[in-house]
Amino acid sequence: MATPSHGYSNKDAANQPKVFADCIDQILNGNQTIRSFMVESNLNFGAQAIPDDLAELKYGVSVTDACIDWETTESMIKTAREKLKPKLF
Repeated sequence: MATPSHGYSNKDAANQPKVFADCIDQILNGNQTIRSFMVESNLNFGAQAIPDDLAELKYGVSVTDACIDWETTESMIKTAREKLKPKLF
């Protein structure tokens, strides 16, 4: 499994699209060992600590690891589909 999250992106959510794109390029260049991806994604970018007052939590922001936002996730998936479609079908 390729993991654009955590270690490969140096625990920086902003690096996930670059790592994901590199994994797609590896598949296109013949790497047959990549079978799946794990992406840290949420509605909004980043992470937040859990505050004492839970009403202060920001909707759609992770309380664990930093995540990419939905727009970035959607773009990554659509780009991967377009690049991989000729190879898969």
